[in-house]
Amino acid sequence: MEKRSIGKLRGLQQCSSARHIFTILALDHRQNLRRALNPQNPAAVSNAELSQFKLEVLAALADGATAVLLDPEVSAAQAIATQILPGQLGLVVAMEATGYTGDPGARRSQVLPGWSVEKARRMGASMIKLLVYYHPQSPTAREIETFVAQVGEESLKYDLPLMLEPLSYSLQGATLSDEEKRWVVIETARRLSVIPGVDVLKAEFPLTAHNQDEKMWREVLAELHAASAVPWILLSAAVSFETYLRQVTLACQSGASGIAVGRAVWQEATNLDSAARSEFLRTVARERLKRLAALCYALARPWTEVFSGEASFDWYKTY
Repeated sequence: MEKRSIGKLRGLQQCSSARHIFTILALDHRQNLRRALNPQNPAAVSNAELSQFKLEVLAALADGATAVLLDPEVSAAQAIATQILPGQLGLVVAMEATGYTGDPGARRSQVLPGWSVEKARRMGASMIKLLVYYHPQSPTAREIETFVAQVGEESLKYDLPLMLEPLSYSLQGATLSDEEKRWVVIETARRLSVIPGVDVLKAEFPLTAHNQDEKMWREVLAELHAASAVPWILLSAAVSFETYLRQVTLACQSGASGIAVGRAVWQEATNLDSAARSEFLRTVARERLKRLAALCYALARPWTEVFSGEASFDWYKTY
């Protein structure tokens, strides 16, 4: 059992259920959401339109989640200012600038210019999230590890939990094969989850979306669980709800502590007009999130099986 500080424990509590399970509604998408809202001309989607879509989704689905993941550009502060974000809901705020710099086979990530862990703490975030593009054999692998360590150090300084989201990619610019994705995702978990400051691993499913072999799913999820030094949750990427539901079932049975789900719940809403969107979110999307949450609450591993805390009566003197 690892010890976590008072601030980090409190943030983890705020983002999880009474059973210490995460069901996080992911709404931190930026450029890929612009493409979904206007495939012909993503640049035509204004910040106001992007923000409005996210706030509509949040308003419809917030009460089915334990926390919401928002970006600092168009949604985190806006959700608070409009009071659409419920006071009892955990708030996870993204740190990274969207996309990557560098070559496709040697990707670099950066904190959003003008943003910081200190500012996330000041605005009332319960947790921060850092997305990095990572391949263990990339020329930039060591640079990314150093970058994660720097943000991890800041999370320790400001006593704010850090959720790390590593995304895999091919060094050749092609689609990863099952074999390579399995190795990359699991080796990434092994290398990055041990970096000081990292508290939750937001993990990819360690096989391609084409693989439907559930026996292999169990094998790779067991490997992922063994490789992660911290509680891990499963992201949804762009798979269908039905596929994600199956993935989540086996992930939770394999030791996952919950989910961070976005498009698998609400992606169809991007193609609907206002009235139809509202109806879809209020019915189909809500039911999807409800099913996923029930599944996690029944099967997932509480993060308290990994982390604990302690406080002497004079703890505040050295805090």
